[in-house]
Amino acid sequence: MRYRVRPALLALSIIVCAAPTFGQTKKTSLEDMLARISRVNIVSEAAISPDGKRVAWAAPVNGSSTAIYVAALSGLVPVPRRLTASVGAFDEHGIAWSPDSKKIAYLSDQARHGQLELYVVSVSGGASRRLTNLTGFLADPRWSPDGREVAILFTENAPRAAGPLQPATIEHGVIEDRIYEQRLTTVEAATGKVKQLSPADLYVYEYDWSPDSKRFAAIAAPGDGDNNWFIAQLYTISATDGETKSIVKPDLQIAVPRWSPDGNNIAFIQGLMSDAFVNGGDIFTVSAGGDRPRNITPGMKASATWLDWSSNQILFTAHVDGQSAIATVDPAKSDVNIKWTGGETIAGEGGAFNISLSHDRKQSSIVRHSFNQAPEVWAGSIGDWKQITHLNKSAQPAWGEAKSVRWTNNGFNVQGWLMYPRNYDASRRYPMIVVVHGGPSSAVRPAWPGTFFNSTCFSNEGYFVFMPNPRGSYGQGEAFTRANVKDFGYGDLKDILAGVDLVVKTLPVDNDRIGITGWSYGGFMTMWTVTQTNRFKAAVAGAGIANWQSYYGENGIDQWMIPFFGASVYDDPAVYAKSAPITYIKKVKTPTLVVVGDRDIECPTPQSYEFWHALKTLGVKTQLVVYENEGHRIGKPEHRLDLIKRSVAWFNEHLGRE
Repeated sequence: MRYRVRPALLALSIIVCAAPTFGQTKKTSLEDMLARISRVNIVSEAAISPDGKRVAWAAPVNGSSTAIYVAALSGLVPVPRRLTASVGAFDEHGIAWSPDSKKIAYLSDQARHGQLELYVVSVSGGASRRLTNLTGFLADPRWSPDGREVAILFTENAPRAAGPLQPATIEHGVIEDRIYEQRLTTVEAATGKVKQLSPADLYVYEYDWSPDSKRFAAIAAPGDGDNNWFIAQLYTISATDGETKSIVKPDLQIAVPRWSPDGNNIAFIQGLMSDAFVNGGDIFTVSAGGDRPRNITPGMKASATWLDWSSNQILFTAHVDGQSAIATVDPAKSDVNIKWTGGETIAGEGGAFNISLSHDRKQSSIVRHSFNQAPEVWAGSIGDWKQITHLNKSAQPAWGEAKSVRWTNNGFNVQGWLMYPRNYDASRRYPMIVVVHGGPSSAVRPAWPGTFFNSTCFSNEGYFVFMPNPRGSYGQGEAFTRANVKDFGYGDLKDILAGVDLVVKTLPVDNDRIGITGWSYGGFMTMWTVTQTNRFKAAVAGAGIANWQSYYGENGIDQWMIPFFGASVYDDPAVYAKSAPITYIKKVKTPTLVVVGDRDIECPTPQSYEFWHALKTLGVKTQLVVYENEGHRIGKPEHRLDLIKRSVAWFNEHLGRE
């Protein structure tokens, strides 16, 4: 249905806005809600065997530990069987099927707690065999096509897990760069002989075996792994002597290199990506010898996230208009064919937004979850999957129903998700909280919530929750994702406000009781929004950015900023000041709670101090909460609960809730 609105917003529309059918249920306490969510069994990965006859997955055992299970797909009811260590609490993941479907390689810390090693186990039964005895961080095992070796990514003597989401290592004394490179490493399956292949000064992020087992395609960069993913190149690396050759120096970030079946070409995703492994963009191909890459999905109104070759086509997953999709593209014709789409989140090997495919590409396995369905493993042909696990059959949502909302603004098609209050009554008027996602290159899609920064708690408390995907997000194509370049906060805020206007005009939302929150880029957008408008009556800024100029010298991943701002802060400080909340700080009137981890690499604590200090000095009601020994993603359960309780209390106080 369509609605007439004020001309400045052009033709906005909401596609579904009927009252949800969820039954009336008793409000759940925040403690109980997070406890129930934490008891959900999160399946971290699922992988189908090359012959398509079995599926394996990693799932929790006794809370914090994980184990690997396998089930045959024959028969009406698959019977799961624990494949790995049957006693003890271990971290087991990284499932890699051997080419003959008889063995699984995986990572486990069963020999030394906290130290992953590479193991191999026969699917038919028997004890696991440890292949490595290493010290450092291991990741992403993959068998060679000839079955003789298993490759891993190995960071020797790493002091912590890789990635800028981890808490920063505390430094004292003379501060110097100490770089730990993640190297492509092979392990002989028969003997366990380990060989580090890639150069010692090159950090390898992702890789793929060539069909003849003689080379790798790898995305890598010299120097700091946390920072330099944003300038990584596509390399080929010899599997015998480690000879390394750069074949693509891309214009933007790249991800997911995959060899064609004939070994002549490599496909990859290229796009404007603000976080490593949060992929989105177009699909490119390049010859294995290296030439000018060719975009085979130009103008696609979607954001590819993962890919693999399927005969003479490329099969890929994508964000499409707030939903998940699986599609194919013919590299020769650039014809995109959507095979499946759904209002849910799908994951496969490694827990990323992907699927796992059998060798003939006729069978697949995924982990499916949505706002209404907790994660479970499914397998079968694409779009015709059968549920394999029933780990969370008792899990029920403690929040209201979510609907997809679409509108137009400044010539863009924009989408978001609107979650109704739990126990929604159409005769009442409700407050609403706008939740802006991080990134900015990311998207809100239907997913079973976790315990970190859980916005569904607001629905349980009687709020509408609006989760927009404004320009800069994935799901509408590269032009839409790039529309916030040199424009942080301007166009995306206009998109958000247009969506808010639509919801207020359409549903019983009290225009005088709307709040805003977000984490990371969403935290920046919260800080920015309260400097641009008094529309919102309360705000909670999580791990935000107050001053892009000072942020440039404080964070551990400054390379991500140049594609978005066009130059470094030293070369063009004005473009950074233009989008800095601190530039317009004297306009703020909105009560704002500021929260952050004390060891955040991505959005360092001083940014939150700077914003809080300014508000306090200007007499705006504010509070700053810093969580001890936490990185960009708050990890301790007691801190996550405190964060939610404080956020709810802040909004309740300032939006008229008791």
